[in-house]
Amino acid sequence: MANRQIVLDTETTGLNARTGDRVIEIGCVELIDRKLTGNHYHVYINPQRTVPEEAIAVHGITNEYLADKPLFKDVAEEFLEYVRGSELVIHNAPFDVGFLENEYLLLTGKPFNLRDHCGVLDTLAMARQKYPGQRATLDALCKRLGVDNSARELHGALLDSEILADVYLAMTGGQTSLILDADGEEGSVGGIRSFKRVDGFTNLPILLASEEELKNHEYCLDLVDKKSGGAHWRKS
Repeated sequence: MANRQIVLDTETTGLNARTGDRVIEIGCVELIDRKLTGNHYHVYINPQRTVPEEAIAVHGITNEYLADKPLFKDVAEEFLEYVRGSELVIHNAPFDVGFLENEYLLLTGKPFNLRDHCGVLDTLAMARQKYPGQRATLDALCKRLGVDNSARELHGALLDSEILADVYLAMTGGQTSLILDADGEEGSVGGIRSFKRVDGFTNLPILLASEEELKNHEYCLDLVDKKSGGAHWRKS
């Protein structure tokens, strides 16, 4: 069965749905078996309230632009149908999920749980676990993973979801484990055979790498940096 994921981002009038902030843009891109399909979902929404200037400075979406856009009630069913049965991939999922669930609460008057309709994966939590102590903003991850975000002058839900898709694929691609003992034989730990100390070789010669070998080694590390977003042992 195909693995369907929806990379999602929203823009809002502010930071707190509980104090009246609303969703004004939803942008989604579809991944099937980790491949972009071109099946996007994108909509602007009239929030029925004023968008503050400080929010407009972040995403550039003005009150005048939103004046003739549909209300959330007009897109609620089509959005839910688009994401149903998928796994949502969201950077800082509690924020976007909280806002979307609040929109359905305002619409129906009943609590709404988005996870009843689809799974949710938080790439912010994933990044913090994968790169402890490092900045985990979308821009920081783009820099770390070599993802081009040069078009991102302002926040925008569709553009950010497209960038996040690249970041997610880069974060979760490549080598995930090193297995020295694929059979996981008895006496091994985690599929890796234990090592035994060999005594009696105390006078082995020490061979130093030549200058040419050191240059080749640095070249290989440069390749690792480029592919992995930075080799941890080279960080100062």
